[in-house]
Amino acid sequence: MHSVYIHIPFCSHICSYCDFTKLLHLEPFVDDYLENLQQEILDNYDGERLKTLYIGGGTPSCLTRKERIKLFQILEIFIKDSDCEYTIECNPRDITEEFLDDIVAAGVNRISIGVESFDEENLKILERKADFKDLEKKIELIKNRGIDNINIDLMYALPNESLKVLKEDLKKFIKLKVAHISTYSLMIEDHTKLGNSKIDYVPTELDAKMFDTICAKLKKNGFIHYEVSNFALPGFESKHNLNYWDNGEYYGFGLGASGFKAGFRYTNTRNLREYNEGNYRKENELMSYKDMMDNELMLGFRKLKGINVDEFYEKYGENIQDVFPKINDYLKSGDLIYKKGYLSIPEDKIYVMNEILVNIL
Repeated sequence: MHSVYIHIPFCSHICSYCDFTKLLHLEPFVDDYLENLQQEILDNYDGERLKTLYIGGGTPSCLTRKERIKLFQILEIFIKDSDCEYTIECNPRDITEEFLDDIVAAGVNRISIGVESFDEENLKILERKADFKDLEKKIELIKNRGIDNINIDLMYALPNESLKVLKEDLKKFIKLKVAHISTYSLMIEDHTKLGNSKIDYVPTELDAKMFDTICAKLKKNGFIHYEVSNFALPGFESKHNLNYWDNGEYYGFGLGASGFKAGFRYTNTRNLREYNEGNYRKENELMSYKDMMDNELMLGFRKLKGINVDEFYEKYGENIQDVFPKINDYLKSGDLIYKKGYLSIPEDKIYVMNEILVNIL
């Protein structure tokens, strides 16, 4: 147990596509929330030394300075390794000298910036704001503070988006010279503004072409495609997210947060009133051995490196090919490969990963 996720649900604006647990930033709500977040941590954290700590949302960077300092004081409860990967998510417009002073003082050493796109039409659809020149300056500010581990998010396959628009975005993303890029094909979720607008997805063929374009362009510029949606310069792979994909245990604290501890997968309530009354947990399910092996497969095959066969056996005392016999069929067809002790989906088949997984399971 070496990882902690902290959820800060507050946002200065609700984006059209967002299905995460979120609410508008109102100061009276934040104070109560942070008090209860502290209590949840005190009630459940067992003092493990952390290798990763991740503050997500919502928009953690929308907190006022007073709220931000209070949050960091609460997080001092955790015992962190000297090289703990300590990440905070932020919006481009929230990156100020003061914000950077505070996060550096708290020990944050990784920043994830929700850019999504620089295209005006895309930004209108997403109801977001991003300016390339402005962000270029802010990334320099971040680096001048000694933080080189910077991620930016790219969203693609938006309604009416062309391959030309995506290529322009990619050109600008690469020009920002960051160490990590996360890419997401637009998911239109129910109960979001986009979901309620009944907008359509782009054709599957275009989505696939966009995915291939992203892979080729980023690899050409030195990025390693290490997980379905994630690309990093060597040594800058996200340790926190790799723990998820390795099916490792982790704490999740905060409204709507999820965790995995001692064989239980739990999810917190998304109801702020319930949370502030101390009723944190909504679901708490003991995973069966089969459930855990299924998760090992679903999460592990997201990594381009795949699943270590020996480690699977050490964890579960069973051969992965005996548990999932269809693996042998996929090895024969070439839809799975075995190399240096790892089973993986070849990169040219990773786009249809879900179809392969469903059949194996």
